[in-house]
Amino acid sequence: MSTMKAIVINAAHDVSLQERPIPKCQDPTDVVIKVELAALCGSDLHVYRGHQKGGFGFIMGHELVGHVHEIGSGVKSFKVGDYVVCPFTVSCGECFYCARGHTGRCVKSKLIGSPLLDGAQAEYARIAMGETTLFQAPTTIPKEILILMADIFPTGYFVAKKAKDHLVQAEGAGHKEETTCVVIGCGPVGLCAITSATEFFTHVYAIDSIPARLDLAKKHGATKTFNFQDKSVDYLSEIKSVTNGRGADVALEVVGHPSALQTAVEVVRPHGIISSCGVHTHPLSLQGPDCYNKNLKFDFGRCPVRALFRDALKLLEKKQDLFKGFVENVVPMEECQEWYQKFEVSETWGDR
Repeated sequence: MSTMKAIVINAAHDVSLQERPIPKCQDPTDVVIKVELAALCGSDLHVYRGHQKGGFGFIMGHELVGHVHEIGSGVKSFKVGDYVVCPFTVSCGECFYCARGHTGRCVKSKLIGSPLLDGAQAEYARIAMGETTLFQAPTTIPKEILILMADIFPTGYFVAKKAKDHLVQAEGAGHKEETTCVVIGCGPVGLCAITSATEFFTHVYAIDSIPARLDLAKKHGATKTFNFQDKSVDYLSEIKSVTNGRGADVALEVVGHPSALQTAVEVVRPHGIISSCGVHTHPLSLQGPDCYNKNLKFDFGRCPVRALFRDALKLLEKKQDLFKGFVENVVPMEECQEWYQKFEVSETWGDR
């Protein structure tokens, strides 16, 4: 067999199942994976909608678990047959950024499922720099939960952890007092962020507009949830009422939408921290007085999955019961067009 099935993006709002050659190792550090499970992520919608430039014609998807099919001559840490999970960006492990734990910005980094590197929504996937990218997969977590470690659980962990780190750095011993966190967006990443935030903050509030997601936010540990479309609820006043009029210490913005970022600006207190992992694809407008008058601190950007993988995995293993049933649908690749369309319609707030 020399070909495989793969989901290819042809143009905006146009994916199709195609026959593509089974990839081969092109570099001594490459690893080819026989994909067991791949995911459809909110970030894929940015490509599907044509928001991210760079062309079409590549295989979609950046989240996978599977077994090693082929290894390059320089690969020493893996062998054919190993069960592995793969972060959504590849990294060299040696450059300026990798040495500082910023593996998501490796100078050689490529996003899996992009014009630079074909993706995981296929029967096989070539992982460039596999030696310094892949992880041996634990057998203690079901594959439908383990696949979250490719992107969304580490991202949820990252957005919460960096907010906590900024709070500790800014306020020293003061951070040991009761702390309040607001998570904006309760999609898949938001639920991972809530799960993680409960480890770092005393009180965790959640904002969304979809009742089912808000119910899940409570399951994942949110102290209280707010539906921003319910005009009878003044979430800003309620959050201020439980913080002596100050506002939240931190806001986690996981949506990637300007209105979500504005909500974060509104809910945090002076010297508050806004931690964002939402994929913003359009210009952002911030009001200067809001930033100046509150002395706000902002932190945006991509999760360095490789750098924090082990800490995030420990938390997921601890909390895995919360994620039973988290993956709602497992479907064949032949239904890709239908499910991309369904997924786009379901993402009403652009949650990544």
